[in-house]
Amino acid sequence: MPWFERPFLAILRHEYSRAMRFTEDEAAEVMPAAPAAPCQLYVHVPFCEVLCPFCSFHRVRYNPSKTGRYFEALRREIRLYHEQGFRFSDVYIGGGTPTVDADELIATLDLVRQLSPVRAVSIETNPNHLIPEILEPLKDRVQRMSVGVQSFDDELLKQMDRYDKYGSGAEILERLQSLEGFFHSLNVDMIFNFPSQTEEVLRRDIEMVKASRCNQTTFYPLMASRSVAAQLKRTVGMVDYDREARYYEVLSKELSDTFEFSTAWTFSRTGGGMIDEYIVDYEEYVGIGSGAFSYLRGDIYLTTFSLRDYNAAIVEGRMPVAVGSATNRPIDRMRYRFLMSLFGLRLDKQQFKRDFGVSVERGLWKEMLFFRTFGGFASDTEDELTLTTTGRYLAVVMQRTMFAHLNSLRDAARNALSSDERTLLFGDGSGACAAGCDDQGQGRTDG
Repeated sequence: MPWFERPFLAILRHEYSRAMRFTEDEAAEVMPAAPAAPCQLYVHVPFCEVLCPFCSFHRVRYNPSKTGRYFEALRREIRLYHEQGFRFSDVYIGGGTPTVDADELIATLDLVRQLSPVRAVSIETNPNHLIPEILEPLKDRVQRMSVGVQSFDDELLKQMDRYDKYGSGAEILERLQSLEGFFHSLNVDMIFNFPSQTEEVLRRDIEMVKASRCNQTTFYPLMASRSVAAQLKRTVGMVDYDREARYYEVLSKELSDTFEFSTAWTFSRTGGGMIDEYIVDYEEYVGIGSGAFSYLRGDIYLTTFSLRDYNAAIVEGRMPVAVGSATNRPIDRMRYRFLMSLFGLRLDKQQFKRDFGVSVERGLWKEMLFFRTFGGFASDTEDELTLTTTGRYLAVVMQRTMFAHLNSLRDAARNALSSDERTLLFGDGSGACAAGCDDQGQGRTDG
């Protein structure tokens, strides 16, 4: 870990802990009015066939009958938003593994397109779902397909309990290569800084990504929340953040002959210019489904993690929002803009000033001082900020830190479930998720 990262992290943790405070006041659970223009829709499908030890997203062991009922509730929730005036231009479906029930997924996609002027759809999946009976119906419905590979190394796949279910690295590579040109954008999700991942293994993963013929790849740093820390330690070991910066430098350099940065951790084939992470394209978004986050009017809303409560709310015609942020401070909105813009590699200073009535230098003087002191900006003009290699890594650290706080919120939501529902959904409550999870999220902020 670079020496300057520790004070930077301390500042970030303090500020995020102040910003991400939730209230159970019923007034905070009412979603605001629909924005004038169509916004992004995130749909969370939490069902997983395999529970992976590294994922902190909301996840549920796959059950066919529960999955069918859940998709029906999702479609009702989509109609609820439509009745309130919401329209969506882009759709991102994550989880979990959204393709666990292709027929239900298609019905949900077709409904969204029927009700809104959808421009593009992005979906996550796992390597075992790269088969014709699942992909053919999606070909004309989906523009971006993101495959959760995580690593091509067979030993790592075994540690993650993915080898038997999803196949060897060589088999996964062959499936990916067969999809060349099938979707407008094929993204391969990877994870770096696994405890047992040597630099040699990382370099080999990078070469496999290049050979996969994908036109985009996302390398997420391994992120552990409290809910998965014990499981992670038992399976792949303890996370070593001290070498994260070095591994990030390796992958940035080794990918540069074939890919270019789209975000701080997403790379597109040179000339491709494709981004499939909605948090960069859209500052505001609606998240539907159990365990999804929404960000509207500077507030964060979290949908209940209880499938029982989620279904009950939908049947009663209520929004299944469990908690909402009550802070809504201008500085919180400025920090969110700063983070999302720099994660997307460029901040428009003039737009920032128009939106917040203050320059970024005055509004966020601590953040600006830190980036300037440690050489984070490649350009720092009257109009824009762009990033150096150091700046991109700092953006990764910022994003990882924000996710850590979001994961704490997820942990709290899981702990609030009744014991019988925790057992029903999560076994002993200590497991994690199948790796269709990104990212959102995420790398997502959503589910």
